[in-house]
Amino acid sequence: MKNVIFDTQYYMKKIQLLFVSLLLLSFNSCGIYSFSGADVGNAETFQVNYFQNSAPLVEPGIDRTFTLQLQDLIQSQTNLNLTNENGDLVYEGEIVDYYDAPMSATAESTAAQNRLTIVVNLRFYNTLDPEKDILDRRFSFYYDYPANVQLTGAILATALEEIFTRITQDIFNATLANW
Repeated sequence: MKNVIFDTQYYMKKIQLLFVSLLLLSFNSCGIYSFSGADVGNAETFQVNYFQNSAPLVEPGIDRTFTLQLQDLIQSQTNLNLTNENGDLVYEGEIVDYYDAPMSATAESTAAQNRLTIVVNLRFYNTLDPEKDILDRRFSFYYDYPANVQLTGAILATALEEIFTRITQDIFNATLANW
């Protein structure tokens, strides 16, 4: 009986060791890929120039917020180093539209829901592989909120967070994702 228990434990340890080895090898063999799907090629640095707010309706501070959120996303999903000049990858552009419009009406012909939409124009330069440059592309997203609520304070912060999260991820996917 002891031999059967000993043999079972011995084989279980062997199976565990084999499983851990295969798991480690699978992670090691994927060295050029990341979980985000980023393909940075030979790039080591990136630069995000300040995205000016040139929208007809100006909301103070969103230009800085957007620029920082794009920097943070790229830093968190790649191993690239942020630089202020001469980056291997350069992001620049402007916020070209910021507008709030009614989306649906009530029976009394008043707005039931409003939509905040932000549009960003992007220029992306890959100094190591100019074929991947994006010379002019627009990215936009929106946030719907009840019409009886003012677009200020926490509501505005939530709207900007959701919109900028989506736009920055779309920019990341367009420039670095290897889908």
